[in-house]
Amino acid sequence: MNTPHMSIQATAFWSDHGKGQLIQETLPEPGDSEVQVAALFSGISKGTETLVFRGGVPESEHARMRAPFQQGDFSAAVKYGYCSVGRVVQAPKGDLNDEPSPWLDQRVFCLYPHQDRYVVPVSAVHPIPDAIPSERAVLTANMETAVNGLIDAGLDRAACGDQRHAVTVIGAGVVGCLVAHVCHQHGHDVELVDTQPSRQGLAEQLGVGFAQPAKAQGERDVVIHTSASEAGLRHALTLARQDGRIVEMSWFGDHSVTLPLGEAFHAKRLTLRSSQVGHIAPERQDVWTHESRLAHAFEMLTDPRLDALITHRAPFADLPAVMARLSDGADGVLCQLIDYA
Repeated sequence: MNTPHMSIQATAFWSDHGKGQLIQETLPEPGDSEVQVAALFSGISKGTETLVFRGGVPESEHARMRAPFQQGDFSAAVKYGYCSVGRVVQAPKGDLNDEPSPWLDQRVFCLYPHQDRYVVPVSAVHPIPDAIPSERAVLTANMETAVNGLIDAGLDRAACGDQRHAVTVIGAGVVGCLVAHVCHQHGHDVELVDTQPSRQGLAEQLGVGFAQPAKAQGERDVVIHTSASEAGLRHALTLARQDGRIVEMSWFGDHSVTLPLGEAFHAKRLTLRSSQVGHIAPERQDVWTHESRLAHAFEMLTDPRLDALITHRAPFADLPAVMARLSDGADGVLCQLIDYA
């Protein structure tokens, strides 16, 4: 006679147009190719997640913006997020039936919403290298975004070899700081631009230059915009050199922006392109895959200086209140860490 498995209860964060709550769920028993993960930490990708929390995802983007394990819909209640770090607590057996699974007790990263336990396919979890602490590993998704920005800007070594470019990154949020760090690690001259003078110390920790907008250097080879502000993108157009590139990494959601494309944009033959982490540019797929991009993101995350980006920490039970504060524009928050202990 088979003994029935005890059901496992999980708690998940759901939001609905500016209101968040923690909801109890029952987990399914993992299948032969699935694992159960107990969350250790998750991170809030502030720009995207506060926009989702407020209900600001345009209807035209509902399908494209779905996270891998999202439940619900952007027009109503939704379980969203993609920065989860946990430990595998239940896994398929090894090749021989009595062998323990090599996945058991592994620290893993998963593109899963904020939830204390979850069941996913083995293919959805990624072992975290020993050199990366669990807290810093919540930056993995944002670091992949930064590496993708590097690729879209043509600044990776495969594209430019040892050639050193003058690069400006506008916006010293988490993604801006990470892309500045990655560009610097690839040998480029990087200036980080932000309206907050307090971000200068952070730039110095990362080994890159810093300026407030009025003092930013001009004639830059590449300008990468991450501030999610119309003023920042307008400023990017003024800083690029002749035939320079502007890479837009911000996501404006349902907010429209106006740009002065009738001024120097045409005369300087500037290129403005978007960068979005869901795809690798077709012309770069002979060099980069999703697997190699993730591996490079992990390599970049071994730098302990990046711990400075984790500025706030809160228990999972406080997440509804934390998300509301972030949505209201809480000052000084870079990466908000959620602790499941």
